[in-house]
Amino acid sequence: MIVTKQHLSRRTLLRGAGAALALPMLDGMVPAFAATRTAAPVKRFGAMYVGMGMNMNMWSQAEGPLAINAILQPLERQRDRVVVVGGLDSKEAISNDQGQHPRAQSAWLSGCRAKKTDGPDIRLGTSLDQIIATETARETQLGSLELTVEPTDLAGSCAYGFSCAYNNTIAWRTPTTPLPMENNPRNVFERLFGASDSTDKAAQARIRRANASVLDSLVAQVGGFTRGLGPSDRRKLGEYLDAVRDAERRIQKAEQQADRELPVMEQPAGIPAVYEDYVRLMLDLQLLALQTDLTRVFTFVLVRESSVRSYPEIGVPDSHHPLSHHQNNAEKLARLARVNLFHVKQFSYLVEKLEATPDGDGSMLDSTMLLYGSGMSDSNLHVPTNVPTLLVAGKRFGIAGNRSLQAPDRTPLANLQLTLLDRFGLPMERFGDSNGELPMLAGV
Repeated sequence: MIVTKQHLSRRTLLRGAGAALALPMLDGMVPAFAATRTAAPVKRFGAMYVGMGMNMNMWSQAEGPLAINAILQPLERQRDRVVVVGGLDSKEAISNDQGQHPRAQSAWLSGCRAKKTDGPDIRLGTSLDQIIATETARETQLGSLELTVEPTDLAGSCAYGFSCAYNNTIAWRTPTTPLPMENNPRNVFERLFGASDSTDKAAQARIRRANASVLDSLVAQVGGFTRGLGPSDRRKLGEYLDAVRDAERRIQKAEQQADRELPVMEQPAGIPAVYEDYVRLMLDLQLLALQTDLTRVFTFVLVRESSVRSYPEIGVPDSHHPLSHHQNNAEKLARLARVNLFHVKQFSYLVEKLEATPDGDGSMLDSTMLLYGSGMSDSNLHVPTNVPTLLVAGKRFGIAGNRSLQAPDRTPLANLQLTLLDRFGLPMERFGDSNGELPMLAGV
């Protein structure tokens, strides 16, 4: 980091044509009087949920150095930051009646038991991300960002008397307030960078014609602004603006394609037709939100429970939910493993992006903690014990990577959440159904 004699506010915005664009962290934002010390980097948290478990025969591994198996292969380059934790039980998802899917998804980040109801009297518990967001929201415009690539129009009763609220999200601000997740990249972009108050399609089209690009209306400001920046800041700002422009271009391209005569698809305009393009566009928008410090907390439902999405692009035409009931059939388990690998590949895309994005004296990954996993292990029998759990922890959290850990029998998954809160400097006596922390997670 280069400390300059001028100081730009961390909240500096570029404004024009009704749009406001937050800036990434620049060296010029460190005041001159801080030249003798390094600015403290912020800490960030993200959680990505994949429903319906894993091929546990392939996922599971013994305690010791991390084994990069066929499912974890995309994380090979970041293995020094990866920890797999086995033996954790999502106890509040255990049930003798039906409804294991909504219970598994809702308990994963809350450690609480979903109240069985299909009415408005839903109840769960505050989720881990929202406890962190309550603290970080003091410094950011958005407390948190909730994204998904699944349908968000589920309503009423979704499974065996459980409200669809339990299937629609993993983020709960309070025990009775689930946070809606956004699946349209255009809406995410407009939330981050501004748009008209009108959602009318014709009005939006007029706005796009008047503003061919959000950045085009800011060119003059950027030109004047960059003249006062050092070489490093000019390069960093240029790379950031290129990323914003690329995200907008891909959204506009998807919307143009949506207006063409295509086979009927249950997808709204603005969503790319190719699944991997869709996921990566959403992840790029998430990265921009973190890079601009608009938020430091996010949740991402990559696969909701009972999802029927198929993956013919990787040779798996089966719907995911039926495939997850594999009955220990070798061929079905092999296809399920390919799906698991494909999902980890999307997660690794975000990890690599964070690692490649400068942040202070290191990268954004250094100050980011990512939780990846599912609320059940063996999906064939809806088993919520020994749930697949993976952590990518930046260097600033004091958690050694390249490890496979095995928790003692009957250890609540919430013990991990409690430990992560402590690593964020938010110690609590209890979280969900926790009964203590995980001392094994410590180490550098």
